[in-house]
Amino acid sequence: MKPNTPRNWLPAISCCSESNSSPSSSQSVILAANSNGTAPLLIRKRKRYRKLYPGESKGITEEMRFVAMRLRNINGKKCSLSDDSGSDGESTGEEKEERDSAQSLESGESFRNGEGGSWKPSMEGFLKYLVDSKLVFDTVERIVDESNDVAYAYFRKTGLERSQGLMKDLEWFSQQNLVIPEPSNPGMSYANYLEELAEKSAPLFLCHFYNIYFAHIAGGQVIARQASEKLLDGRELEFYTWEGDVQESFKAVREKLNLVGEHWSREHKAKCLKEAGKAFKFLGQIVRLIIL
Repeated sequence: MKPNTPRNWLPAISCCSESNSSPSSSQSVILAANSNGTAPLLIRKRKRYRKLYPGESKGITEEMRFVAMRLRNINGKKCSLSDDSGSDGESTGEEKEERDSAQSLESGESFRNGEGGSWKPSMEGFLKYLVDSKLVFDTVERIVDESNDVAYAYFRKTGLERSQGLMKDLEWFSQQNLVIPEPSNPGMSYANYLEELAEKSAPLFLCHFYNIYFAHIAGGQVIARQASEKLLDGRELEFYTWEGDVQESFKAVREKLNLVGEHWSREHKAKCLKEAGKAFKFLGQIVRLIIL
């Protein structure tokens, strides 16, 4: 002991304790002497871990599924599934539009429930919907095929492509002496947005890529089937037919996106989840052309 060291001095001892019960229960433990030299005080310092996003452990597509679930929450009530978005439960006008669009696109609810009895699609509106949809799918598929970004290469020739089917449908309508309109503002706005986004960020563009096909497979068929029954005597359009098992093709896309998403930062993933709402909003505006 050094000459000037007080008799009641005790050395500080530090150690770490890991608990298997929960990541948030890990603590740093420090033992320090009381000033009077009696039993040491135990000081615990809790180590904080970031709270996982809903679905994060399974991949980015599962995280986007939770976003869709939140947007579809009935009557805009606050969802019990936290998305860590900082929302206080109150919806802005844009959020409400995203939610309403998600309800329509994922399961066709707004056309089956509440509005189904009075829903009267027009042929003019349905053609506008098909034309604008073709513009969006043309844009998405061209970007994926022509981009030099390696991330896009994984999503070429997935079996989900819709451009050719839409082209055949519009040719058939033209043969019925119907005037095929030019693309309208909803389709052009979305196509331009996708062009700009693809240049800025592959993760954000691929979020739209995924949700465009997801919405079409999950709910778009319901909407179009009802339009077909009312306007086309039940004729099945090429837009809604695929070669092979569409669910298997979509599963393969989902798995690839999850693998690519493993290389994205948490910041990019969080931005991607916000883009999911925008995708539903853009697509919802196109769907509403059917009844304009």
